[in-house]
Amino acid sequence: MTVLDLATLKAATTWRIPGGSPDMGGLSADGRQLWLSGRYHDEVYVLSTQDGKLLARIPVGRGPHGLAIWPQPGRYSLGHTGNIR
Repeated sequence: MTVLDLATLKAATTWRIPGGSPDMGGLSADGRQLWLSGRYHDEVYVLSTQDGKLLARIPVGRGPHGLAIWPQPGRYSLGHTGNIR
């Protein structure tokens, strides 16, 4: 995954999930964790937003596609199907 510097919109770093297949996800309410579905590996990944460290790999059912994490930080929640207030 490429992490962008929002001020410059340039790549700041790359976070890797060895053998993983990150798909869609969301941030925890405190913004400290990024949860991603592993659509092609039947698992969910939890990464630290501080340094990209893989905190957990959670086996789940077949083909997870997206995650709903509520509430999301900020005024708006950005999700798979749009913005929600």
